[in-house]
Amino acid sequence: MLGLTVAQVRAWVRSGLLEPERGPRGELRFSPQDLALLRAARGLAGARIGPRRIEQALSKLREQIPGPESLAELEILAEGKHIVVTDGSARWQPESGQILMEFEGVHANRGPVPAPRSRGEGEKMAGPLRGAVDIAAARLSSRVRRSETAEVWYERGCELEETDAGEAQDAYRRALALDPSHADAHVNLGRLLHESGDAADAEEHYHAALAARPDDATAAFNLGVALEDLGRDVEAIGAYEKAVALDPEHADAYFNLAGACERVGHPAAAIRHLKAYRALVRSRSQ
Repeated sequence: MLGLTVAQVRAWVRSGLLEPERGPRGELRFSPQDLALLRAARGLAGARIGPRRIEQALSKLREQIPGPESLAELEILAEGKHIVVTDGSARWQPESGQILMEFEGVHANRGPVPAPRSRGEGEKMAGPLRGAVDIAAARLSSRVRRSETAEVWYERGCELEETDAGEAQDAYRRALALDPSHADAHVNLGRLLHESGDAADAEEHYHAALAARPDDATAAFNLGVALEDLGRDVEAIGAYEKAVALDPEHADAYFNLAGACERVGHPAAAIRHLKAYRALVRSRSQ
């Protein structure tokens, strides 16, 4: 209907941007508000806005509007690198909440702003102090460039997921070659490997993501799914328990945790987790 991949929709469900209900067979049922958000996400992705910015902007927008009916009436567009929302009478940027107003003859400064100078023109440091500062600056610049390059490859991978999962994997690998502790790249690469049927390699990347960022509930949840697919339910239970400890409102983790507990012969725990799942689903539907 919307021209989005299953992986994209699943990713936005996991992030909490979408809040579908579960049907009687466990299937996801999307509300009109969810569909409006998906349409907006598709348009922004087509304008080459990165997935993380799309998720952050639409999550904030959902907090800024009164209800799903109002959301369907909004126009959500990319203007250059900015995400702009219009409701017919006002225009604003959902990421910052800033209202946009046009004034005739006034033009915003869209370029970089130079840092203020602390010395007079032509004044220089001399001797050992200058050398030490130059070395420190060079080291800092190198670290910044390295980090930025890894982030560029990560964002490139997010964009490529829409058209070529194989190329997206290569982009995430290049990000990790530059920054092995890039948790988001590990999570996304693991997910793509997992969806292609390679749960074992996916497991390694989820572990690496948690080593770099121990409070990552998404990595813990994904690890649980990979371990389930590998037939290691006891370990999967540990991963899901970590996910709900980090994010007590992670409904899918409770649902999967209930199933894993039932399979290993812990019916009381399974019932407890299923009740937690149902309570979360009911609270979201109210």
